[in-house]
Amino acid sequence: MDVSFILIILLFGAAATYFTGDKFASKAALIFSLAALAASIYVTYRYAMGDSVNFAHGWIKSPNISLFFVGDGISLPMVLLTTALTPIIVLTSFGNLFPKTRTFYALILFMAFAMVGTFISNDGLLYYIFWELALIPIYFIALVWGSGDAEERKKAVVKFFIYTFAGSLFMLVAFVYLYQKRNMFLHGALKNLALSEMEQTWIFFAFFLAYAIKIPIIPFHTWQANVYQKAPAAGTMLLSGIMLKMAIFSIVRWQLPIAPLAAQKYQYIIVGLCIAGVIYGSILALKQTSLKKLLAYSSLAHVGLIAAGVYTLTLDGVRGAFLQMIAHGFVVVGLFFAAEVISRRWGTDEIAEMGGIRVQAPKFASMFLILVLASVALPGTFNFVGEFEVLYSLAQTNIWMAVIGGTTIILGAFYMLRMFQQVMLGEQNQNKKVFTDITISEGIVMVLIIGVLLFFGLYPKPIVDFMTTDIQKALLNINRFN
Repeated sequence: MDVSFILIILLFGAAATYFTGDKFASKAALIFSLAALAASIYVTYRYAMGDSVNFAHGWIKSPNISLFFVGDGISLPMVLLTTALTPIIVLTSFGNLFPKTRTFYALILFMAFAMVGTFISNDGLLYYIFWELALIPIYFIALVWGSGDAEERKKAVVKFFIYTFAGSLFMLVAFVYLYQKRNMFLHGALKNLALSEMEQTWIFFAFFLAYAIKIPIIPFHTWQANVYQKAPAAGTMLLSGIMLKMAIFSIVRWQLPIAPLAAQKYQYIIVGLCIAGVIYGSILALKQTSLKKLLAYSSLAHVGLIAAGVYTLTLDGVRGAFLQMIAHGFVVVGLFFAAEVISRRWGTDEIAEMGGIRVQAPKFASMFLILVLASVALPGTFNFVGEFEVLYSLAQTNIWMAVIGGTTIILGAFYMLRMFQQVMLGEQNQNKKVFTDITISEGIVMVLIIGVLLFFGLYPKPIVDFMTTDIQKALLNINRFN
């Protein structure tokens, strides 16, 4: 079994889910997503044992495009993140009744298929195709099954689509230019091109536009909060938990190896933008009255720090960023699910309309507190491991960047704990009905997420060891001109 089997399972699963009909669609989606997770674990095990799990086959002769999929210590952790979160996201939706249920769940699996394809593609044009395919299902998920005023939702989703699609066109132009140099799109060929510093600069910023919009990095972030708020819970989880990681992963896989001179030349500018996003996102989070918007801006602050770690071009920075991507994926899915649970009970997203939940639902409140503490990188949680490495890498690059970047911990602790106090503690809002405690299916989701955050917070060694060798190889290529 190689990495292509994961794609086959997800694509076949999306089709099968659609044709099973509305009644069984959710169960079919869960079964196929769990099958993809099992395949991912097996493929990762084989790679860890020293076996090749790559798939290579010719596809189109002119232009020269190959079906080349690679599983290694950089791509497989992202594949595992995707296939682990997909069944969790499917399970979170069991408490909702959706119109056109089979289409909804089929789109979730198709999006997982596209995101996995993005992570494992080793041909530039194939990678670009999967990159764009991932945009289609989330567009319809947010547009059709989103919340709020239909016209406002449409504006938010269309803005997101135009932003991300336009940014990706610059990346496509860069790939076309590189193809003319080498007559192929293969990753190994492109990263070994002898490009001038000027060529690398143009290539670097063409990729940067696509990735900065997707992450997002300020000032390319304006689409994020509204889409996170308007999308259904599953859509928000897909966006924040997995999709934005496509861009940070791609920085390491494609942008930095192809344009290392430009990466070194503009390092401080790019890291500065990322750090500015940490401060900006935190300040905006402090001002929010909507729970989902607060979590959206909190995510903006955290991914800004992750991106900063990648652009330090150090082992600690890149490895810490990958660890933080995985941890952030689980914690942000957990937090948005908690917001969805509250919305199901009370039908509101406004923090001012909440309060007193802990007295009525102590189990839910306790689980929510663990997620909040994990999000602010409490030692002993998975988020602390990656965040510590990223801050350490920033200190190696510039101590003031580490000091400023570290404010995400202070500000994050303030607005997250204040939010917890307003939502969970105090007196119950008199206009609200009784808040029932967490159900069995909801509890399974929360326990799975918390289990991952605590286990790898205390014992991150398996993931660290699995990634380190391939990250070191990538950095040797990136820093080859030093």
